[in-house]
Amino acid sequence: MTTQFHGIIGYTITPFTSDGQHLDLAALGLSIDRLIAGGVHAIAPLGSTGEGAYLSDQEWDQATEFSLAHIAGRVPTIVSVSDLTTAGAIRRARFAQAHGADAVMVLPTAYWKLSEAEIFAHYQAIGASINIPIMLYNNPATSGTDMSVELILRIVREVENVTMVKESTGDIQRMHKLQLLGEGKVPFYNGCNPMALEAFIAGASGWCTAAANLIPELNQSLYKAVVANDLETAKTVFYRQLPLLDFILKAGLPATVKAGLAIDGLPVGEPRRPVFALNQAGKDHLRQLMANLLTPDRHA
Repeated sequence: MTTQFHGIIGYTITPFTSDGQHLDLAALGLSIDRLIAGGVHAIAPLGSTGEGAYLSDQEWDQATEFSLAHIAGRVPTIVSVSDLTTAGAIRRARFAQAHGADAVMVLPTAYWKLSEAEIFAHYQAIGASINIPIMLYNNPATSGTDMSVELILRIVREVENVTMVKESTGDIQRMHKLQLLGEGKVPFYNGCNPMALEAFIAGASGWCTAAANLIPELNQSLYKAVVANDLETAKTVFYRQLPLLDFILKAGLPATVKAGLAIDGLPVGEPRRPVFALNQAGKDHLRQLMANLLTPDRHA
């Protein structure tokens, strides 16, 4: 039976030791437990927040195997298997499936600009190599590849196990177009934190977010209000968390989330170079944003 993904999908970080040379699996386990305790509906290891692009193949395998074993079916899982080459993505997809992933996420990263035919063939080859669902991920800011709604829907129609779309351009019109041209039959998920409210109103099935590491209760409150069709509460809850959501996006997901976890008592190391850790001014600002969200909202 295919897993139906919905709600808050939390991204894991990938903790490193203090010298940045090794994975810190104990800290990874604690961060996963924290996400599950925060009520996420699913977990997505090794995406942008998880620095999957900065891991060796051995590290990627180690982090994937550990994450899936530690989650142990407590919530559904979507492993990001993106790689520069089709062969590399296939290898990762097969590895994730073999170790119990419920689905995989594929972002077509590239050095050379890919044609639509090349993008289609990439998904087609990955789809043929596994028998679990694929979440197509469109994020041109990180991949350098922007897929049109028409191409996305063609891939969904013609590659049987591409069954979900994560849209991270921050363009709400694309989400409306996905709903319209897809006739409401293609589940799509928001990947742009500041667009969470608009995306849910546009029909998003879920919100893929690194913020669940830091403010899970507020993320859940937004989703519950949307499900209850309580737009006024949804607006209040969303705008309360928006300053932090904006900061996470603008200051960089691994840097902000890792700094936020350290502020909250879980040291997980710094991002892997060339990505810098948050500077002191950034940490001070993040600390204040998080402290503000611990103060009860008189309007809530």
